[in-house]
Amino acid sequence: MVSVPRVVVAAPASGHGKTTVATGLMAALRARGHVVSGHKVGPDYIDPGYHALATGRPGRNLDPVLTSEELIVALFLHGARGADLAVVEGVMGLFDGRATTSTGSTAHVARLLGAPVLLVVDAAAQGRSVAALVAGFRSYDPRIRLGGVVLNRVGSDRHEEILRVALADLGVPVLGAVRRDDAVATPSRHLGLVPAAERAAEAVRSVARLGDLLARSVDLDAVLAVAGDAPPLAGTPWTPPALAEGAGQRPVVAMAGGAAFTFSYAEHAELLAAAGAQVVPVDPLRDESLPAGTAALVLGGGFPEMHASALSANQRLRAQVAGLARSGAPVVAECAGLLYLVRELDGQPMCGVLDATARMTPRLTLGYREATAPSDALVPAGTAVTAHEFHRTVVEPGAGATPAWSMGSQPEGFVEGGVHASYLHQHWAAHPEIAARLVRRACRHAGVAA
Repeated sequence: MVSVPRVVVAAPASGHGKTTVATGLMAALRARGHVVSGHKVGPDYIDPGYHALATGRPGRNLDPVLTSEELIVALFLHGARGADLAVVEGVMGLFDGRATTSTGSTAHVARLLGAPVLLVVDAAAQGRSVAALVAGFRSYDPRIRLGGVVLNRVGSDRHEEILRVALADLGVPVLGAVRRDDAVATPSRHLGLVPAAERAAEAVRSVARLGDLLARSVDLDAVLAVAGDAPPLAGTPWTPPALAEGAGQRPVVAMAGGAAFTFSYAEHAELLAAAGAQVVPVDPLRDESLPAGTAALVLGGGFPEMHASALSANQRLRAQVAGLARSGAPVVAECAGLLYLVRELDGQPMCGVLDATARMTPRLTLGYREATAPSDALVPAGTAVTAHEFHRTVVEPGAGATPAWSMGSQPEGFVEGGVHASYLHQHWAAHPEIAARLVRRACRHAGVAA
């Protein structure tokens, strides 16, 4: 049994202020000397970037749809190693799961973790009705323990008094009341918040302001008490499968990062390193060369559409990426990586590895996907995976002669030589063989022992 004080920050719906409260709590508690582990329910890559700034540790995702519910406790304990407190930010509304089910919901993860819930309520347009709202959420699922409420966007002292009295009558503790403050708002665009990596110093200041705001607005001692009531967890921390004893030289696997490639689960680099790789970051916006000795390349997700001109202008790196792909080296690309490998994106030349073009559209493509590998590439042929798709672009054609995936009768993505490129995001903890296969192929390409 492992004891980790923990709390889940949830809300009745999106837009109530979960990210504001969760990130601010992480920053405020860290400022008080706590070692805080930040987690995010679901496949979201953006919020964990802000959690990392607030905690000084990698942001971690907990997604029972992508990884299985059996892995949630293990991944949580892995991410919380060395921390004395964990804050888990929920997704959408507390009970909103996949389609018509609660699978993958904040409530699902809270149950798996045995964690108390702090309900963040946007109270800007209500008074005593807040009690009816909270009463419904408290009683809807008796397996969920509501540890308290944080009122958000409170307008005045009188407004706060009305809300507190209503909830006192209900017997639900109010752990904080956050006033309306446009100064702490995080800018958004077509796929949600602007990633922290794109805002640099501004994001650091924004997180610091959130920490100050929450320290003034929330009873941190009460939050710690609620988190401390979480029972010990049965399980052991997840550990990436280690390199086999006696393996040879460690091949260099370049992993795209920087402002255009901000979407990557922390466990991916850990899996690659455990499988024997030297994982070296490369920023396609700034670096003109791949790392010396690169034997494989991982191009994760991000926002290349926002940086198309700058990516295109880095002709030297584009040529090196194309040359690496032509050499047969393994190249794994997800979403943004796919866009970077096509001939052009919104008219801007890209790497030209794939005979396809990409463009922005007004249509959002979003959701979990069930897919099967039609060939022996990223995973063995016939392997079924659950993945996630999230973009407003379209690639034409959408699949090559050998597609990366089959979704029913629909082919998706490209397998060409050593390249595996697709819109689908995966969490490799569910299929750790991806990293192992990639490293073995990188070893063969580099001509070293595997």
